[in-house]
Amino acid sequence: MPAPNLRRLSPALALTLLAGIGIIGFTDRIIMNVLVEPVKAEFGLSDTEIGLVNGLAFALLNIILGLVVARVAERSRRLTLVAIGTFFWSLATAATGMAQSFVQLLLARIGVGVGEAVGLPATGSVIADYFPPSRRATALSILNLSAPIGALLGALGGSIIAARWGWQYALYAAAVPGLILAVLLHVFLEEPPRGQHDTVVDADAVPPMRAVLMRYWQRRTMRHMLIGNAIASMIGFGLNAFVASWLARRFGFSLVEAGATSGLVASLPAAFSITAAGWLGDRWGRTSKRAYALIPAISMLVATPVYILGVTNGNAFWAVTLIGIAALVQYSYMGTTFAVFHNMLHPRMRATGSAFTGLVYSLVGGGFGPLLMGALSDGLQGIAPTPGHALAWAMAGAATLYLWASLHYFLAARHIEAELALPTDPEPA
Repeated sequence: MPAPNLRRLSPALALTLLAGIGIIGFTDRIIMNVLVEPVKAEFGLSDTEIGLVNGLAFALLNIILGLVVARVAERSRRLTLVAIGTFFWSLATAATGMAQSFVQLLLARIGVGVGEAVGLPATGSVIADYFPPSRRATALSILNLSAPIGALLGALGGSIIAARWGWQYALYAAAVPGLILAVLLHVFLEEPPRGQHDTVVDADAVPPMRAVLMRYWQRRTMRHMLIGNAIASMIGFGLNAFVASWLARRFGFSLVEAGATSGLVASLPAAFSITAAGWLGDRWGRTSKRAYALIPAISMLVATPVYILGVTNGNAFWAVTLIGIAALVQYSYMGTTFAVFHNMLHPRMRATGSAFTGLVYSLVGGGFGPLLMGALSDGLQGIAPTPGHALAWAMAGAATLYLWASLHYFLAARHIEAELALPTDPEPA
């Protein structure tokens, strides 16, 4: 007797499971941030080497493999790829805890990046097919809660487990939920029909990759939002990779105190920022599509001076408070940006578009952000009074780049109304 088919079409279930997978993926990606000090001590690493492990090593194959897998996802069942990728990166996270050398640490982190390259690019495409354009910013903002919630779980849970049982066990614990979610996704969720909420000429035709890349280049809204997103993600990944270390070096926080504080001060405000921006974008967007670009442009303009005042403040309470206030607005670009991209792409372009966006996000943001931050901190060691001051100066300097990102979102706002009205079908060759 054949096994019963338990899969069903459910937007709520899809958003719950895929957001859960995104959260665990970000937990597995970010947990190393709170383990910086014990890992440095274990292997005798510099801040630059830590930046390599926490950034570029993760992005190394992710940026190439993500595009390859996305082309497969345009033609095949996307949720199968998500389940396989989730299972693999969870195993790689556990392997990171088993590393006995710097090289093994690098290879394991590369494995995490490979798994996420297989599992994550198609999630946004699936959600875009479950929800209509008028609700996508809200749905994708909920999906993007993976960043702050994952950061909170990684920082808080990772620091507590590492302090009690060792940093290796924090990674073992982080691996378990992904294995469970991969099975639940494969068993219970059905693939949605592509383009069911979009008006397209042929939802089954798969445009070539060149058509996807040209769409990002030809539409000025997408071009400016992609650049702004890349800059903002580079700053965010770079800053978050060293917040726990900054608290420990500058104010003498313990591992648990630094992990819990860094997780709470960034994650809870960021969760509000992402969700509120997505909801506000859909609501304000009913009367003006410029809202999708103006919300992140204004938010990052406000976040810049507040964050700088926070990391340069000598009082721990005010430093943490100001960083938390900055986090209330600095991540508002995530949901609105991805919603605009999906609304400007043909249904069979979206997995590739997500992978391309992820390529930029992972390479520029996750890859070079922590690496450059670590190198800048090392470079300032010779002139700063303490290592904590050097890291604070590096973080303040990086935060000024939010102004550059903000400029690109203001430029995108000039074109977004007209370009969202254009058809999503590929242009004739």
